[in-house]
Amino acid sequence: MRPLGGTKPRRFLASLALSSLAGLPLAPVPGLKFDFNWLRDRAQRLAVEPYHARPVTVPDWLRHLTYDQYRNIRFAPVKSWWNRDNLPFKLQFFHPGFYFDRTVQIYEVANGDPKLIPFSAKYFDYGHNRIQPLPPTMGYAGFRIHHYLNLPGDELGVFLGASYFRFLCRNAVYGMSARGLAVNTGQAGGEEFPAFEDFWVERPAPNAGSIVVYALLDGPSAAGAYRFEIVPGEDTVMTVQAEIYCRKNPAVLGLAPLTTMFWHGKNTDFETEDVRPEVHDSDGLMLHTGRGEWIWHPLNNPAAMRVMSFLDENPRGFGLIQRERNFEDYQDLEALYHRRPSTWVEPVGSWGRGSVRLVELHTPDETNDNIVAFWVPAALPLPGAPIALQYKLHWFVDQIHPPGGFVASTRQGRSRTFEPELRLFVIDFTGGGLEKEKPESKIDPVVSVGAGATLAHVSLLKNPFNHTWRAAFAVKPDGSGQPVELRCFLRKDGAILTETWGYLWTP
Repeated sequence: MRPLGGTKPRRFLASLALSSLAGLPLAPVPGLKFDFNWLRDRAQRLAVEPYHARPVTVPDWLRHLTYDQYRNIRFAPVKSWWNRDNLPFKLQFFHPGFYFDRTVQIYEVANGDPKLIPFSAKYFDYGHNRIQPLPPTMGYAGFRIHHYLNLPGDELGVFLGASYFRFLCRNAVYGMSARGLAVNTGQAGGEEFPAFEDFWVERPAPNAGSIVVYALLDGPSAAGAYRFEIVPGEDTVMTVQAEIYCRKNPAVLGLAPLTTMFWHGKNTDFETEDVRPEVHDSDGLMLHTGRGEWIWHPLNNPAAMRVMSFLDENPRGFGLIQRERNFEDYQDLEALYHRRPSTWVEPVGSWGRGSVRLVELHTPDETNDNIVAFWVPAALPLPGAPIALQYKLHWFVDQIHPPGGFVASTRQGRSRTFEPELRLFVIDFTGGGLEKEKPESKIDPVVSVGAGATLAHVSLLKNPFNHTWRAAFAVKPDGSGQPVELRCFLRKDGAILTETWGYLWTP
């Protein structure tokens, strides 16, 4: 399957949990202006009510459309919201159907006054589909925002499916997604999918450089109010303000979650029979800890689910990054993986103690999002108390890098002839002035190997062809089969030159 208007038919979109509005009004009472405070109060009142899934109003004939039939329903660009007003941003809506069988209500907000944008079939071209009766109160599956990003009429971003959204910067194509909330992701009992149920979009001024979207989230465990201020550009920046109220505290509450796909790359140790050298939307988790350390953890496609936690206090940032930017690394003329955006979470204010959690699932191909990263607070307040946070989401192609050197690539393998019992890891470092260091410089590779294996040997050489520095080391497993934590960085005269490469290897 191929993307649907900026969305991918992937595993994490397969279950969409939507709820009712618990009898609360969709808009402020007359004379009361719409703002984040109103939405926050509404989420708080909603959280004290028992959760009730919103009834499905999408007719069966739409829900039973095939993929191709659904693709044949297209929004008519001339009908874009605000098109006649010649505003810098425009909205287009997604038609319900196929597995997008849950709907949202969308409002335009002008001067604090929200007005419903009702569903209308006149916005769509149904192609060869035979139209049957459509409920006028059905709503939409989601919406996308258009803006002059590279060319007039470009897509800027999409809100579609549960609490998922995806955005673009200049010169990028759709790749990874963000979410409003992750609940029990990676837990044995299964994941919960709270969803954005209603959206309010502020009408932009004629010269506006940003657009503001509000969303109400609801699910079995929590309700929440969200405000997104989106500034497009080379680095499209979303300032996210959220206030979440738990009905019950879940085992894992994931804040600022990011979702991506990693099928295979340079570090993959299994055969895919794929003609492309690499296939992934992101190739690593990057962290900037509260202590100032930069960490690079290459992503993997494990045989079974793996969950890792990186303990921290007041993190400075984390993100799922696409560092490989050369077409030759992918050789894909359609998917254009070298142009998939990275996404970086920049906390605003103090987030306290907690951990960045990375969940890696196995995927047999590129159609499944199999990687999730999010912040987990060390402790949650009592149910009903607010969880307030603010952060910036950066969507970019030009890299955010540590100030020093960073990892350019990771490879693993073994010598079947000379040391077949050893596993070899090769890490190339670049940046931070490393290219200026002479080959004879006294640079040390600092390698640590956790329980389950021992370090056999290590070496460091400067690559004369691209001026990177290659750290190579071999480890010998102890036969226990337990996952082994590996770390490596470069040091000179006691000064750390690079970020820390970290890896969890399963013998």
